[in-house]
Amino acid sequence: MIQLYTDGGARGNPGPAAYAFLIFKVEKKLYQEGKKLGTTTNNVAEYTAVIEGLRRAAEFDYEVEVFSDSELVIRQLNGEYKIKQPHLRELSYKLREAESRFKMVVYNHRPREDPMQKMADGLVNQTLDS
Repeated sequence: MIQLYTDGGARGNPGPAAYAFLIFKVEKKLYQEGKKLGTTTNNVAEYTAVIEGLRRAAEFDYEVEVFSDSELVIRQLNGEYKIKQPHLRELSYKLREAESRFKMVVYNHRPREDPMQKMADGLVNQTLDS
């Protein structure tokens, strides 16, 4: 099983936004990516990080554990919260399509202070600053 650490951010919300993710197996980093999204919201950036991370993670394994500091995204993906916003619902469809490549996907919330989440957050900020 691989671990996918994701983060997204927007400065201004909406504002300049980016996403980032890191893929690990045990404690070895397999891949990382950060990309600018233009002007959008924090929630769109968070969803996009998970979508793009899942797409890349499919190259490494068929089981993935996803971590995010976005309580909203994790609770929506785990079915605890409804996805009310139409634009987020559209992103959730893309996410479920990316998820379908896996035998197992587990979604977990991690606090922003978690060392691995800090790495993902740092990559988002580095991307936004570049």
